[in-house]
This record gives sequence, C-alpha cells and structure tokens, in this order.
Amino acid sequence: GQAHELPHAVPLLDGLPGVPKWVVGDRGYTSHAFRDHIWTMGARPAIPPQRHEAPVACPDWIYNNRNQVERLWARLKEWRAIATRYEKTAASFTGVLCLAAALDWLKR
Repeated sequence: GQAHELPHAVPLLDGLPGVPKWVVGDRGYTSHAFRDHIWTMGARPAIPPQRHEAPVACPDWIYNNRNQVERLWARLKEWRAIATRYEKTAASFTGVLCLAAALDWLKR
C-alpha cells in the first residue's frame, strides 16, 4: 500500500548490531519522537525540519552526502529483481542485492 516507512524506522535502528554516529533522513522522517529515539540510542540525527517547523541542528555537510546513497539505490533498482523484490526469501534477496552492488562497484 501507500504506508509510510517511519513506523518501521525505529525497529530497524534497534536491530542494528552497533550504534551509528549519525542517522540521516529526509524531511519525511521529521518527527520529534523519532529524533528523541535517535538521541537516546546514542546517535545524532541529521534530519531537516519540515518547512513550517522551527529549525533544528542539521549539519549540511552530512545531510548533503546522503545524495550518494540515494544515487546508489537508484542504480541498484535498475535490477528488476531488486526493484520488484522478486526474490521470495531474505537470503536470496540479500544475495541478489550483494551481486548488484558488486557489479556496480566494478563498473565504477
């Protein structure tokens, strides 16, 4: 459906093996509760506020680098199996994702 990813972001962060230094997101992840959760886990949020909200500390240098990650996902989604999540199991999807990332790295 057309559900938002923000409710899934907290369990995803909690499932990480370590604590990241930064959690970078776009304006769609703007939420005081989500920012508070990031601070309590020991990381720093780099999520800009919505245009109608008061400004928050969001360093430009780290937020601007998220563009590289977005471009990587755009290249990986050129693979039909990744874009459509054709693989049925998590292990096979991870394998296709690793293969696509390795081939993308070799092209560069």
